[in-house]
Amino acid sequence: MTEDTSNTSSGPSEFPRPDQDADLTPFLRILLSGRTLTEGESSAAFDAMMSGRVHHGEMGALLALLATRIPTTDELVGAARVMRRNVTRIPVSGSVSGILDTAGTGGAPKTFNVSTAAAIVAAGAGVRVAKHGNRSRTGRGSAEALQSLGVDVDAGPEVQARCLEEAGICFCFAIHHHPATRHVMPVRKAIGVPTIFNLLGPLTNPAGAGRQVMGIYDGRFLEVIAETLGRLGTERAMVVHSEDGLDECSISAATTIMDVHGGSIRRSVISPEKVGLRTAGISEVTARDLDHATEMIHGVISGRIDGPPRDMTVLNSAVALVAAGCCDDITEAVGIAGESIDSGRSLGTLERLVECSNG
Repeated sequence: MTEDTSNTSSGPSEFPRPDQDADLTPFLRILLSGRTLTEGESSAAFDAMMSGRVHHGEMGALLALLATRIPTTDELVGAARVMRRNVTRIPVSGSVSGILDTAGTGGAPKTFNVSTAAAIVAAGAGVRVAKHGNRSRTGRGSAEALQSLGVDVDAGPEVQARCLEEAGICFCFAIHHHPATRHVMPVRKAIGVPTIFNLLGPLTNPAGAGRQVMGIYDGRFLEVIAETLGRLGTERAMVVHSEDGLDECSISAATTIMDVHGGSIRRSVISPEKVGLRTAGISEVTARDLDHATEMIHGVISGRIDGPPRDMTVLNSAVALVAAGCCDDITEAVGIAGESIDSGRSLGTLERLVECSNG
């Protein structure tokens, strides 16, 4: 009798499948064979996960396999398109191509919510900003910091749209805009290590922001994130990672920037001295706790705090202003960011955001 070997490449089914509608097994076999997912395969896998039709064990296996290497552009684009289809959107009036986001991946050493402060300064300079963010494992993420400053971070989409219109900035609390990820959250928490979702969140702005500064917690992801943003049709993006490990531009080390613009990607390296700022130790811009972070943000924005915290904010605001199309030179943008603070427009922007979000 001849043995049937037609399915030996897939291996035997050792256990009965759990009672779930979807099956990630074909995608797991692709990854276990050492191959990568196409955009379509990635889209199908993540659509199944975010629909809640997949067993947690399969989700964990797929996310763990993807976490063993750098994801491909196809894998990120496919997953990001699913995230974007499932996002709870903000009803923005007019074109979204000029709206800016400053969300990063997190997972890097914490300073004092620099991307949040930079978002406010950029808005004070006239940029429309939809700041996407979340809570942090440190207890002082953008959501906690803005709430401490008086912003209603739980405001609904209609209020967020009004904040964007009247204050020039709104805060998009990620937990309210990505309901489909609730199916994956228990698995992410159980795994306990960064997964592809750390990269996907900042790629899914609820206002559809066409411009972005995206800080990356690991420099290995710079190129693939830049390529992904280009494929997703971003108007302009600056993807950044500093040599001292920050997911933002640093004043204590050089920062690599991937500038995505007009279908091309340009890599550059900046340092504080190159743009007219001073180098300072990372400890000078590191908050002890949430109260200290809040004090630093408000102090810089109001003009009360100078030195390294201001320089750090101005540097990151300048990169945001270039991404927003205000100017093409970071050194020139440093001056615009400083003027946004010194004129009182940054503080006025924060005050209008607080009032509008609570109205």
